[in-house]
Amino acid sequence: MPNPSTIRIGITSGGEICLHQGAMDIGQGSNTVITQIAADALGIPVAEFRLIGADTAVTPDCGKTSASRQTVISGKAALLAAGALRAQIIRLANISENADIKVSDGILFVSNAETTREIVLSSLSEDAFGYVLRSEETYDPPTAALDENGQGAPYAVYGYGSQMAEVEVDMKLGTVKVLKMTAAHDVGNVINPLLAEGQIEGGIAQGLGMALMEEYHAGLTDNLHDYLIPTIGDVPVIESHLTEVPDPEGPLGAKGIGEHVLIPTAPAISNAIRHATGAELSRLPARPDRVLAAIKASRT
Repeated sequence: MPNPSTIRIGITSGGEICLHQGAMDIGQGSNTVITQIAADALGIPVAEFRLIGADTAVTPDCGKTSASRQTVISGKAALLAAGALRAQIIRLANISENADIKVSDGILFVSNAETTREIVLSSLSEDAFGYVLRSEETYDPPTAALDENGQGAPYAVYGYGSQMAEVEVDMKLGTVKVLKMTAAHDVGNVINPLLAEGQIEGGIAQGLGMALMEEYHAGLTDNLHDYLIPTIGDVPVIESHLTEVPDPEGPLGAKGIGEHVLIPTAPAISNAIRHATGAELSRLPARPDRVLAAIKASRT
């Protein structure tokens, strides 16, 4: 199924640069990362952008925030839109492609080593969106449906990762405490290292809940008093390693990192429990009673 994203960037007659992006930021930092990508492609500092986001009345569709897609798909649309806007400015100034662009007091200054051209923005006509210069680009990742043999290209960009858990198991009580998680993830060219590390830490916290405590029983665990989730006291030391293997399809070589961290956390913890005790768990979460039963089974 096609799942494209569309990004619009416009410059007002007063020199304001507006980035319309409908990628919902749910804490992963898409507002920051997509703006960074657009700023890099346009050649204008991030601080010069005004973000207009997550409102279907004023932003084009960027699709859902899921499946580690927004940095790659909406980021690529932002890269294309900013690149197209830069090309407009370069053509209008009739100057070399590697020129520097600055905006101040309603004037675009476009310069290279030999000359500087000034574009008075108020002298340009506004379009239907109220911009004197505007670009809008859509990116739909190149994919192919699976054939009858299960072969195809369902995703355009893949991320890779590996995690290791260090645990302490009470052999009499069956309780498990995770002491440290070490996570190495290939995120392509890292757009924002701090946000990438935050994604790793958040994903590990979720995976910890899956591994040790989160278990739903209809009618019994319908609230957060009975349905246990990790607190900051449960989160172990986390050591993050960002491996950069650029992807040719991702914007600036970037890859996503959403579910990539959640998925291996519970298996890493389960393997650590087995390494420590010999107990092979067949069901999660690793409640004390299940751990003790698995330890007993390993001895027989």
